[in-house]
Amino acid sequence: MIRLKEVSISKYKSIVSDQEFRVDDDITVLVGMNESGKTSVLEALAKTNYFDNDKKFKFNATHDYPRNEKKRMEKSGVRAKAVICEFEISEKLLGQIAEDIGASVFTQKNFSETTFYDNKCTVNNISVNFEKFVEKKTAQLKIGSKTLNDKLLKISGMDGLNKVISEYESDATKAALKTLSKYYENNYSWGACLTEYVYRTHIQPHLPKFLYYDEYYSLPSRICIEDLTNDDLEEEELKTAKALFDLADIKVDDLISADHFEDFKAELEATQAIIADELFKYWSTNNNLDIEFAIDKIEETDPQNNTRIVKHVLDIRVRNNRTRVSLPLKNRSKGFNWFFSFLVWFKKIQEDENSNYIILLDEPGLNLHASAQSDLLDFIEHLSENYQIIYTTHSPFMVDSNHLERVRTIVETDAGSVVSDSIQEKDPKTLFPLQAALGYDIAQNLYISKNNLLVEGVSDLIYLEIMSGLLEQIGKTGLNSAITIVPVGGMEKVATFVSLLRGSKLNTVCLLDSSIDSSSKAKLEEVVVHQKIIHEKKLVFFDRFVDSNEADIEDLFSKEDYLGLFNAGFSEHKDLKVNDLNGDIFRIVLQINSALGVERYNHYRPANALARSGRKAEEFSKESLDRFEKVFAFVNKLFE
Repeated sequence: MIRLKEVSISKYKSIVSDQEFRVDDDITVLVGMNESGKTSVLEALAKTNYFDNDKKFKFNATHDYPRNEKKRMEKSGVRAKAVICEFEISEKLLGQIAEDIGASVFTQKNFSETTFYDNKCTVNNISVNFEKFVEKKTAQLKIGSKTLNDKLLKISGMDGLNKVISEYESDATKAALKTLSKYYENNYSWGACLTEYVYRTHIQPHLPKFLYYDEYYSLPSRICIEDLTNDDLEEEELKTAKALFDLADIKVDDLISADHFEDFKAELEATQAIIADELFKYWSTNNNLDIEFAIDKIEETDPQNNTRIVKHVLDIRVRNNRTRVSLPLKNRSKGFNWFFSFLVWFKKIQEDENSNYIILLDEPGLNLHASAQSDLLDFIEHLSENYQIIYTTHSPFMVDSNHLERVRTIVETDAGSVVSDSIQEKDPKTLFPLQAALGYDIAQNLYISKNNLLVEGVSDLIYLEIMSGLLEQIGKTGLNSAITIVPVGGMEKVATFVSLLRGSKLNTVCLLDSSIDSSSKAKLEEVVVHQKIIHEKKLVFFDRFVDSNEADIEDLFSKEDYLGLFNAGFSEHKDLKVNDLNGDIFRIVLQINSALGVERYNHYRPANALARSGRKAEEFSKESLDRFEKVFAFVNKLFE
């Protein structure tokens, strides 16, 4: 019901200046080298609202505040800020709030929370229309009057409400006013009681909690069960072991006092079976593995007082059903152990259906083979259907090349760790996993040369290649043969390709539709204005070559020429004519959408029809040929 949208970390360990980054609704990937600050980002975020009372996930200025600034901060007397999280409220939750306090009383979707080093937080940008609330409620209760409403507007707590109630003699009025008590409780002593009520009763219960997981939480092979009786466990692996017992509904004290352990072993095996069913959906490396449990009592001599003590031990082994060999869990694949242990830790929160969680994974699958990392990516994708996930990596196999827009880079600089929404060209080592992940996409979309003209899709490639060839046949200017047209597979990938190709010291020009969406436009502005990765003059839009404020590549053709290609590609539609189009709409693709009554037709089919037609230059109008020639002449100069 509440999504994390943006994070701003003020100062935390290697982060010494404000670092902001967007968080996707499903998966966000933090890519950087070792010691770049990736773990610091996850830790800082986890400490804003960890899912259990783990003292490790509390801010501590002594350990967490940048050392070279700690003394200055303490002497300043200023309350040290750690993290600001910006959230978005779902329409469903807004509806529930409106049902409670009235429609249009609370309408804002975004708010933020600032967490300080004292582990307290302030809530920002939450407000309600208190006057409208009072009017609606008193009218609903049939006690509304200007006098009463004015009184209710001036108070901000139960003392004030009780005073107002005491001023009325009517039992009905008193009873009606008492129904408003919950809105005036103001348990947090905020200046506005209704704002406090909305936050406390509707927003705070749905605030995301964070689950952090790294390799140190992997289960040990041998566990002394007495060590789990401590509520304040220090070792991460013991916390996972305790989670295993919790999942199996086994009380540690009951097990320690028991004479036999078959019932407990059965509970553990039943829990393991549930976890294994999910694990082997995504673990294709070896499906012949099983987890075995053994519980036993051992006697030892206490060296301090030379007395005999009894301990209970849980042994966890992995059995290969094919080879019939079992080994202690720690002696088997680290990757398998990581996967199994994570599911134990994850199940701990999955059973909590009343809370909202964000999963933070630090270097997941670090010890997994490349193919197993691919399985892990599928698993993470599955989890993202119900949870926001933020994970760190420096492995190219943990970056989904189909979703490079999810990537945020982290680079260690002289000014501390720097987090960026755009890809940093200045650090090739940081870029490496992204370039490797992108390699397959590049191979699929054409080879990369020294001079690359980035276009949105394959249909752009077809139009430009064919029209260039036709122009050259009649002695006119086509695209320079030294330029390779690279379709990037969508407007949202343009900024990523620009960054990566520039990082490889390649010449790049973008030839794009001017009807760019706001998200892609923001990314392009980032690489042009802020990162200065590509010069503004090398972002070319088709409206430069037509008499219109907006244009796609299809608008380079005259309307008659393009309709000829469209009709050839869509035999299922009756032939469209210029008179069938709405001339008040700028772009021809939108005109055709309107004429057909569809949201979007397949833009590739007219391009494919051109490729199959074998048309000659004289079959196109002078208008079409002139526009394409202008494009090629202009683009050629940009590569000179």
